[in-house]
Amino acid sequence: MTVSHVMGYGTQKGKPEYYRGVAVETNLMPKVQVDIVVSKVPVRSVIETAKKALYTGHIGDGKIFVYDVENVVKVRTGEEGFDALQDSEE
Repeated sequence: MTVSHVMGYGTQKGKPEYYRGVAVETNLMPKVQVDIVVSKVPVRSVIETAKKALYTGHIGDGKIFVYDVENVVKVRTGEEGFDALQDSEE
C-alpha cells in the first residue's frame, strides 16, 4: 500500500487562493491517493471495505480505480509474481 498527497480537480472546482491580496484562480485541490496491490484477498471485498470506510455522501468521497497488474518483480531478490509481494524474514 502506498499513500500519496496529491493535487487534483474534481466536482468541487477548487477554492480561491490569494497571492499578495490578489485572487488567483486555482483549480487544484489537495487530495490523498491510496494505491493498493491485492494478491490474496478478493478484490471485491477490498472494494466494499473501502467504500464503507470512505463514504460520507458528499462530493469528494473519491473514486476507486481497478486494473490488473501484469507482474511484479522484487529488484533485490529477483522474485516475481506472488512471491515478490511476500515479506521475508532474513
